[in-house]
Parts: sequence; structure tokens; C-alpha cells
Amino acid sequence: MKALIPAAGLGSRFLPVTKAQPKEMLPVVDRPVIQYVVEEGLASAADEVVIINGRDKKAIEAHFAPDAELVSMLRERGKDDFADKVEAVGNYNVTYVYQDEPLGLGHAIYCAHEKTGDEPFYVMLGDVIVPDNAMLPRMQEISDAHGGASVIAVMPVPQEEVSRFGVIAGAQEDGDVWKVESLVEKPAVEDAPSNLAVFGRYLLSPRVMELLADAKPTAGGEIQLTDALDALLREEDMYALVIDPEDGFDTGTIETWLATNNALYARKSK
Repeated sequence: MKALIPAAGLGSRFLPVTKAQPKEMLPVVDRPVIQYVVEEGLASAADEVVIINGRDKKAIEAHFAPDAELVSMLRERGKDDFADKVEAVGNYNVTYVYQDEPLGLGHAIYCAHEKTGDEPFYVMLGDVIVPDNAMLPRMQEISDAHGGASVIAVMPVPQEEVSRFGVIAGAQEDGDVWKVESLVEKPAVEDAPSNLAVFGRYLLSPRVMELLADAKPTAGGEIQLTDALDALLREEDMYALVIDPEDGFDTGTIETWLATNNALYARKSK
């Protein structure tokens, strides 16, 4: 089972910072954003993390590459704690595929179809982090309890903000689990079927890759994952895990990146 991290985007909200430095490499407290996401994937049922990268974003690959020279130098200087951290990151089971055209999230995910084969797979958006690594295992539990159904994570948002997100329609099944009936992209406040916004963690059946193989560009001239999930709902059941806002953090804008740094630094300092 693979965990896919789309990371080929331009990071335009952070320009000019991201002109030379990938957005995914911006630090949150003591490590880059993408390291949190990779570590979350490796803490799940996945045996490999696949980063869907852009060919010019070499800093990501350099970060996860072994660096025996640096490790040796740190140990010679008595900095074993830093050496251990560098060595551990260089040994993570991370591989890469490439998205050569900016054709949307659905297209990025399909770039990894040879990796996933006919197995379910996780998708982990690279600008949200889950520090306790507990979300994917809970999603796997829900999927297992419902015959291998797809599961998406959703987070309650203020009603007046629903127009910024993809929102689910459905019904609460039990506690933190909803059965999804449809996905509505950026609904008007008065039309939103719920206040549960898609968070950026997915456990998807292999049928999604088959649907993406035939997908055509829609909104913004891009191949949208939401369209494939809508099509999937006509064939298979789908469930949602409702998460606590304290369990996941957004780093996709300057404001949320700063807020995430402050929140996680406060936790680390306790």
C-alpha cells in the first residue's frame, strides 16, 4: 500500500520565497512541512511514500537523500543528536514520480498509478500536517469496517466559511463517521449541505485510479480529484472521518503557516 504526496505545485502564495525554495520545504518548528507528512505516511499501513514531484524541486529529494559525509562530520564534532536526525531522514522509504504539466490534483495523483497498481492508497496533501500521525490509522479502521470503502477526512468549519472549501453532503452514521452522499465544491453559504470541509487526507479504492485514467479537464482546465470522487460515489460507498480542528494544521497560506508554527511551538514548549 502506498501513500501519495502531491508536491509539484508552484507555491505561488509564498512568492518570492518559493522562487528557489519549494513551499513544502518551509520549516514548521524543527523540520520542513513535507517531513511531517512523510513521517505520517510511514506511521500508517503504507509501506512506501511516493512524492509526486516537479523536476525542478530538487531540494525535496536532497532532504530525504542519505548524506554520510554530513553525518560523519556531525559525529566527529560530538553532535550525535543532529547526526541521528539527519541519518534517520536519509533512510526513509521515499520514492518519486514526476508531474511534468500543471494539470491539477487529479492528474498529479494519476502520475503515480503504476506505483499503486490495483491496491487502495492514501493521498496526503502536502500543505496540511497531522502531528500525532493518528488520522490515517483511524481512516483505515473505518474502511476495514465497511468492506474496504474509500474514506476522506473532513473538518468542521464556521458556516460563513464553507464557500472556501469542498463540502460533503451525507448523514452521520456513528460518532465521528459519516456516510457521504455527494461532494459540493465551494458552495454558497445558503446552499451548503453541511459545514464539514474536506481536509486533505484520503484513503481511496483502486477504482479511483481507473476513473482518473479517463478523466477530462473541467474546472480551471484541470483534472479534478473531486470529479473522480463524485463518479466513484455512483459505484461505491464512501465514508468521512470527522476530525477535531486541533488534530490537523494548514500551512497553505502565509497566515496559516505562521499560525501552525506558533501552535506547534507552544505544544513543544510545554
